[in-house]
This record gives sequence, C-alpha cells and structure tokens, in this order.
Amino acid sequence: MAEETATATVESTEPKVKQTFIWGTGRRKSAVARVRVAHGTGKIEINGRTINDYFTFEQDRKAIFGPLEVTNTGGKMDVLVNTSGGGHSGQSGAIVMGLGRALMSLDKALEPALRNAGFLTRDSRMKERKKYGQRGARRKFQFSKR
Repeated sequence: MAEETATATVESTEPKVKQTFIWGTGRRKSAVARVRVAHGTGKIEINGRTINDYFTFEQDRKAIFGPLEVTNTGGKMDVLVNTSGGGHSGQSGAIVMGLGRALMSLDKALEPALRNAGFLTRDSRMKERKKYGQRGARRKFQFSKR
C-alpha cells in the first residue's frame, strides 16, 4: 500500500505536456478515416500500426504522403489515424481526404494548394446496387432460347 502512494506522488510531480491535435474526417467508398495531426517528428500511425505494416501496396503509401508533400509539412507533423470500413484502397483515399482537411484546419493558407491538388474533394463514386431479376447491378441472368 505504501508503494502505491509513493508511485502516485512521483507521477504527479512530472510536468504534463498536453499535445494539441487537429482533427480531420475523410470518406471514400465505404471507408471512414479519422485523422489527427500534431506538430512532431513525422511519425505516421494507422490503427496502432506503422504505415509500412498497415499498407502493403506502394500506391497506398505514396497517396498518403501526397497532402504532406504539397504543403511541405513532411517531417514536421505526427499523423495518427483510426480507419474502418472498405478495403485498403478506399481507406487510403479516406486518409488522404482526412489529412487534407486536418492540414487545412491547421493553417487556412494551405487550402488553395490542397484544393488544387484534389485532396479536399470528396470522391462521390459508390458501388451500384443490385437490381431484382438480375445477377448483379448490370449483369443479367443467362438467357436460354430453348
């Protein structure tokens, strides 16, 4: 019991530095990404894993660096992402949009560069619904004359 109180006093004497995050939400297909951006060393973490562990395809990793390259904030920002839904391509697109929105909230002067590069535009393309009497959205059942 005495040890617990001693550790509690040691923890309370340390100065607590509150890190402020800027939030941005991105969506693509059925994927949603909540992106937090803060000044830091350039660490990118997605669902608790590094970017190289989470995305196996090079195009997805390169896409995420797009908003950072356009705004010249590559090694200056820590990016923490929670993403869900969709596949790897949709999630990377959602992260790009969320990252663009977060950077725009951080500094309004970055908005024209982000908008011209297309990082703030929502891609509205969605999967077409299946219709009744058909095999899929457009595919019909095979027709047999006899």
